[in-house]
Amino acid sequence: MVTAVRSAWREVPPYQVRQFAARALDEVPTLAQDILREIRHEYPQLPLVLDEFGEPRALVAIRQSLEHFVAHLTAGPDRPHVHPRLFQEFGRGEGLQGRSLDVLQAMYRLGVRLAWRRLAEIGQQVAIPAPAMYELAESGFEYLDGLVAESVRGYAEAAARQAGERLRLQRRLMEQLFASAGRRQRRATAGAGGVLPALAERAARIGWPLPERVAVAVLLRPAREAVAPAVAPDVLLDMESERPRMVVPEPDAPGRRELLARAAAGWSGAIGPVVSLLDAAKSLRWAGVAVDLTERGLLPAGELLQCTEHTEALVLLPPVELIEDLTRRRLAPLDSCGPRHGRRLAETLLAWLETRGGAPEIAERLGVHPQTVRYRLRQIRELWGGEMDDPDRRFELELVLRARRLRGELS
Repeated sequence: MVTAVRSAWREVPPYQVRQFAARALDEVPTLAQDILREIRHEYPQLPLVLDEFGEPRALVAIRQSLEHFVAHLTAGPDRPHVHPRLFQEFGRGEGLQGRSLDVLQAMYRLGVRLAWRRLAEIGQQVAIPAPAMYELAESGFEYLDGLVAESVRGYAEAAARQAGERLRLQRRLMEQLFASAGRRQRRATAGAGGVLPALAERAARIGWPLPERVAVAVLLRPAREAVAPAVAPDVLLDMESERPRMVVPEPDAPGRRELLARAAAGWSGAIGPVVSLLDAAKSLRWAGVAVDLTERGLLPAGELLQCTEHTEALVLLPPVELIEDLTRRRLAPLDSCGPRHGRRLAETLLAWLETRGGAPEIAERLGVHPQTVRYRLRQIRELWGGEMDDPDRRFELELVLRARRLRGELS
């Protein structure tokens, strides 16, 4: 069985409650003025914003909160409070101005303390019992918590609005950086420092100092609900794209790569080569190519790859049709060999092309007997004939064989 909590305030005779409320309401206009005056004395930097009737909004809010609280007393201090919406506006204003809520909350506490002194005096005048006044004080601090909560709500709304606006401007800036049309014209018409005035203006709106060099990263989401990488504030991040993108300023700065790798832990992706600011689209293109290869299983997943560390794969694997056609033509002599023997000959040929060494060196590389290598090299000479002496043909053979190794078709 649940025992009801005894309320000292509810035991106060109704006529005393009415007397208390009537006197308190009479005091509200003067009390509100006194509270505002004291707040402005303690916080002289407080801006005095007027409403449409020319009255200070802070004064209106103080008066409304006092009236609401006093009117609430007739229903009992244990009832849910109704808080003036103006306090949401105050929190929203602090958020839009980029200030914290600390000063605002301190002003609220000062106001409640001053109000309580006056209410305690009124309580003595109408003989409200001390236990009931203690209960009233507790209700007053609960009311204060509610005012703070309203301001926090407004503050959060402002912060979310600002964050959304910043992300929108950030995406527009990134799109401008990535735009490839009219690149030469932009270079010709760029202002001081080789940067378009429009680009500089858009960057200034989000407080992004224009760097000289950038690298662009493309990411693969580990899951649809994955938390965005916790990148540094100067890294532009677009999470709206199917493949999230990042623009990293001055990527060669000390410690930048390590910080970026930690921020992107758990994500797969690639960061393109370092380029000048107006060539960001080039870095984006190579990062995208690397991510394509990652999705095909040709580059490792689960980390942020550096494109410059996978140059061979990026050069040889993306032009699939060209490489396959060249492979078909240059490796046609192997068609007469079985798949297993043809692969061994291809591996031996690649080892010879890469080292131009003798049979012992190639044998050590392949893990076979030197005599086996000599036998295979004689077969290779018979299959390709004079092409083995043509530098262009040797280059093409090495190209297609390296591509096959990158695809896992050769060891």
